[in-house]
Amino acid sequence: MGRYIPSTGAEQQEMLRSIGLDDFRQLYKDVPEQMYLERGLDIPAGMSELEAAREMSAMAAENKVFPTVLRGAGAYDHYIPSIVKYIPAKEEFLTAYTPYQAELSQGILQSIFEYQTMICALTGMDVSNASVYDGATAAAEAAAMCRDRKRRVTLISASSHPDTINTVKTYCYGTNDELRIVPVKEGKTDIAALKEMLSAGDIASFYVQQPNFFGLFEDAAELGRIAHEAGAMYIMGCNPIALAIMKTPAECGADVAVGEGQPLGMPLSYGGPYLGFMATTAKHMRKLPGRIVGQTVDSRGERCYVLSLQAREQHIRREKASSNICSNEALCALTAGVYMAAMGPEGMKEAARQSMAKAHYLAGELCRIDGVSLRYSGEYFHEFMLDMPKCEAVLKALEDNGILGGLPFDGGVLWCATEKVPREAMDRAVSIVKEVLNK
Repeated sequence: MGRYIPSTGAEQQEMLRSIGLDDFRQLYKDVPEQMYLERGLDIPAGMSELEAAREMSAMAAENKVFPTVLRGAGAYDHYIPSIVKYIPAKEEFLTAYTPYQAELSQGILQSIFEYQTMICALTGMDVSNASVYDGATAAAEAAAMCRDRKRRVTLISASSHPDTINTVKTYCYGTNDELRIVPVKEGKTDIAALKEMLSAGDIASFYVQQPNFFGLFEDAAELGRIAHEAGAMYIMGCNPIALAIMKTPAECGADVAVGEGQPLGMPLSYGGPYLGFMATTAKHMRKLPGRIVGQTVDSRGERCYVLSLQAREQHIRREKASSNICSNEALCALTAGVYMAAMGPEGMKEAARQSMAKAHYLAGELCRIDGVSLRYSGEYFHEFMLDMPKCEAVLKALEDNGILGGLPFDGGVLWCATEKVPREAMDRAVSIVKEVLNK
């Protein structure tokens, strides 16, 4: 019960006596009497642990958990090794906030440092921060760090996740900057349109998602070259599982690499908590927002960890600040770090390979059905857009059979398969789709 009751009644009384008080009420002696609530709050009596467990279990039972998930669109159902759930649940990691006193927080600071190191290995970049709230926030923060006095406009590909586009748009509105959307052509960024929009000369950065929202691989290296030729910085938003087998952002010339870390050991849930990762080159590390943990030595020459390069206060300077994000997702970063350590490079590559192979198998089987076809012909990772009739009826039939089908989007369906989906489940889904469409 230590995590719920930090001090006993006797300890509380001892603390009161040490400051010369007898009662908690005396702490509020400057509050006007009419502000006090003399009667108790009208709330139910406290439950026992058993009663609370029953109540929570009953609430959880109302959730519908699908045995088979064939939907992604930013939240992915990957296998999570048991150790990934065990380590972050240890009480010493369940802190209320980001650590300040390094001498008291070495374990947490080291866990963040290890996370940063693995994110750098995954992206090929030089430095990572201690995480931000989610992938969309990471994209918006990256766009903000790329602006300067002369270049204030951000370009973002329309093939990016809609939530990411809207979040960047909101940030731009708050700072009175402009966001311009680069159109897509056949499911990918329209390169000709990008070149024309970059010719304006006022573009600070260009953001592209890899793989993009439709699951397609963009020509990331070429897009980076085009952005740099126009004097703009290049931001890549990446799926961390795909990073295990695709070219790293560094290899594609990215100045900043960001993404949603949910696939790195975070289970599917109703909106989070998730994790935004950010990494950049040594040239731009001073602009990186949020927290950075560094490794150093103490007065005895022993290895230790501290918050490095920036002080929290520089992010609360109101209009003079490049960013106002002052916190991080430490527990989710720990989870991601444990996941990456448990899986290792080969384990993550295998998860990526299986996800990609299963998505291609599922797409191939679905496209055998009359009336079903791939919307785009490009290479894709583990998501793909299908055009198909009776979308609503198909997804309802799948749901009735314990299968969460693809996401209805723009008149089609965006499907996804990860390494967790067995072939039998995919075959069953295909047979249900076929049955509905043949009626």
